Amino acid sequence: MVRGLQCYNQHMDQFEFGGAIAWRPTSDYVERSRLVDFMRKHRLHTLDELMTRSTTDLEWFWRAVMDDLGIEFYEPYSRVVDLSSGVATAKWCLDGRMNIVHNCLEKWRGTTTEHRTALRWEGEEGTTRTLTYAELLREVNRAAAGLRALGIGRGDRVALFMPMCPELVTAFFAIIKVGGIVLPLFSGYGADAVTTRLQDAGVKMLMTADGFWRRGQAVRMKDTADAAIAAAPSVERVIVTRRIGADVVMGPRDTWWSDLVAGQRDDCATERTGADEALMIIYTSGTTGRPKGAVHSHCGFPIKTAQDLVHCFDVHDGETMYWVSDMGWMMGPWEVFGMTLLGGTVVLYDGALDYPAPDRLWALVERHRVNILGVSPTLIRALMRHGDAPVRSHDLSSLRILGSTGEPWNPEPWRWFFEVVGGGRLPIINYSGGTEVSGGLVSGNVLTPLKPAAFAGPPPGIAADVVDDQGRPVRNQVGELIVRAPWIGMTRGFWNDQERYFETYWSRFPGVWVHGDWAAIDDDGLWYILGRSDDTIKIAGKRLGPAEVESVLVDHPAVLEAAAIGVPDEMKGQALVCFCVLRPGHAPNGDLTARLTALVIDRLGKPLKPKAIEFVRDLPKTRNAKVMRRVIRAAYLGDAPGDLSSLENPQAVDDIRTVAQGHRPDL
Repeated sequence: MVRGLQCYNQHMDQFEFGGAIAWRPTSDYVERSRLVDFMRKHRLHTLDELMTRSTTDLEWFWRAVMDDLGIEFYEPYSRVVDLSSGVATAKWCLDGRMNIVHNCLEKWRGTTTEHRTALRWEGEEGTTRTLTYAELLREVNRAAAGLRALGIGRGDRVALFMPMCPELVTAFFAIIKVGGIVLPLFSGYGADAVTTRLQDAGVKMLMTADGFWRRGQAVRMKDTADAAIAAAPSVERVIVTRRIGADVVMGPRDTWWSDLVAGQRDDCATERTGADEALMIIYTSGTTGRPKGAVHSHCGFPIKTAQDLVHCFDVHDGETMYWVSDMGWMMGPWEVFGMTLLGGTVVLYDGALDYPAPDRLWALVERHRVNILGVSPTLIRALMRHGDAPVRSHDLSSLRILGSTGEPWNPEPWRWFFEVVGGGRLPIINYSGGTEVSGGLVSGNVLTPLKPAAFAGPPPGIAADVVDDQGRPVRNQVGELIVRAPWIGMTRGFWNDQERYFETYWSRFPGVWVHGDWAAIDDDGLWYILGRSDDTIKIAGKRLGPAEVESVLVDHPAVLEAAAIGVPDEMKGQALVCFCVLRPGHAPNGDLTARLTALVIDRLGKPLKPKAIEFVRDLPKTRNAKVMRRVIRAAYLGDAPGDLSSLENPQAVDDIRTVAQGHRPDL
């Protein structure tokens, strides 16, 4: 692999690898930092000291984190971690009993926080609603009592197929409060995708809505839910929220949300679950095979989430966060768990961020006084096309931290986000990990100088490294991202499929988590994530990362977005095919194709000349804006594309099929 990755390492300037520092922490960031406060409390003088102790003394570190977060247990744990059965099946908070809902909501009773806003919600149509911690707890208690009355209790799986509305957060906590296991599902799924997950988990109840608005059009959600449960016999009850006032057919097992909570008491006993008992299954879609259900526990996912918010994003008491996500993606539960554990404010938005105008995101930031804003690079690339004016027309002075996750950056959109949105003053906390790890394996922080597209390194508690194909650490070259020690947020396995869990993460090197990302570390100790290792293109023995090619293409002023794939080639094994979305005012033609081809050759070398450069209206993306390269490749080659349920824009797949047939889609 080392030799095969030379082409990566020869052109790392495309990722600002070893480039100039763009942001340095000011004394205000450093002195107010919660990470510095944590280090001082434990007499640690440098971040390196903290990293060493946090990854070698797990008992001390995770105990210190839980103490710092004020995590309360009904019965104390005897040990933080038990590795007697191996690192892959580590057990946490032994003998402890706790329910995370107590820590997110109930422990704020009788404090000033109970009067603080817990949730600020806005719908695309302009409707808004706020709930204080006291009001949210009251709603959760009423919903929990309603669930108990319908026979939902400890260990029962309840799926949430709902839009981003206040009832979604209420239901999320209510299920966990009664000891159930919550399955948050992407609100844009089709019926087959919902059915697959309901069947796999043996879901007892599905909670949904009549529909939601997208760009002014009604999307009928209940119809999709009905089609899904027709093939999911385990589902006994369906709870329906009125979101848009659509007419829906209510069957014998259907109950309106308003009827579920009607007449219920404002207080409801919380189930005293085991600390490491399952509370959530989040499904991820793999390149092949059925979706994987990552299992998370009360003392796992929420603790890692809150720790990252403190140590990476420096969230302070009473701050407000909006992370652009859906509850069916990890970052939805991540924001809800983390911010409520810290007593902060969660912002939810249900709608399109370019409707009715391209300034909707910036209007949300101004209206809700957002302090921490999280986005994906793809979203920023899409908003950039509208220029700086939509941003500058709003007061963004409330912002203190910018965040990003989902995929690698290209330098140009990173700089636009940094300079236009952040005014060149705010750090971009780049964050990468995944559903199975409960947050970040690498991240930025407010103590480390940042380069464009870079990460400061692993958060405290994560023993990450970059290695070659023999498992040896490498620097200034690309390798596999691995983790050498367990951490409290790692998934407890895949639902009903532990063998697949071991095979996916633990089969490469003994006792080592192999994450499946290409990564690199430069001379300054800054980290870079360069894409999924299974997206790698191998041309005549040379491994090429798609992000490297895409960064070259988007450097051209005509190109807004790009995706690169490898296709079979008799001579080279694989050949490079590129797909470009053009900026307004630019049209595809032979001259542009030639100039883009020459640009790739100039930057990456003649052996990596693209076999074809194709132009499309859009790239297939998930709702959280990940470009689906495996779908692009399958559509272009005429193969079965696999699971398309998470796509935001399935019409983009048709455009690629059209291109493959030798035609150009109507641009």
